[in-house]
Amino acid sequence: MSLDTFLRDYGLPAIFILLLTKSAGVPIPIPADVILLATAAGTAQGKFILWQAITAILLALVMGGLIQFLLARGPGRSSLLRFGRFIGLTNQRLDVASVQVKKGGIIGISVAILVPGVRGVAIAAAGLAGLPLRTFAPGLVLGSVLFLSLHFFLGYLGGALLHRLEQVLPLSSTLGLIVAILLIAFTLWVIALRKQKAPRRELDAEIMEMWHEGICPACLALSTLKPLSPPLREPER
Repeated sequence: MSLDTFLRDYGLPAIFILLLTKSAGVPIPIPADVILLATAAGTAQGKFILWQAITAILLALVMGGLIQFLLARGPGRSSLLRFGRFIGLTNQRLDVASVQVKKGGIIGISVAILVPGVRGVAIAAAGLAGLPLRTFAPGLVLGSVLFLSLHFFLGYLGGALLHRLEQVLPLSSTLGLIVAILLIAFTLWVIALRKQKAPRRELDAEIMEMWHEGICPACLALSTLKPLSPPLREPER
């Protein structure tokens, strides 16, 4: 079953559950931005009501982020430190991010939440660092609103374009072309990243986290900001 078919058949409740689960830190192997873009495109085509789609996704992103934050802050702390490396959250990335989230405040958190490939480590690090909920929650909401707005803008434009292409190409061919473009862009980004002189574990962690959160060209461009990432390049000897 394709993602488009899944979204059409099961609707916003399924989108909400899927994004809530991903935002809580469960590594479901579908990039979050692909779900957002597909939902926005479906909204542009009249498959969903705009305000309902935005509300469902924003609630899923914020609630999932809060769950992950509270787990990292309490009962999931030891498990995260022990097994986080398997989902891209290495101890080095968490250590660096934990120090920086304390300094960044609400704005720093919101920027980190906006940037794909950093969002997950920022949430986990905020919990590990014991960041106050009154600081983390506003940053999470603001960053999630920006993340959602960007993808709905792109997805809405893409949905309108998709509707036009359907007049020329079969829907399956159009969707296949879009998926191919996304995968090519992500592959080129991975190749460029692997050319850096850096520990293999840190490179793999960043690639894994990026796949979990966003592979569209806009996300790949935002990922260059790296507001909470440790320096990947090894020091010169």
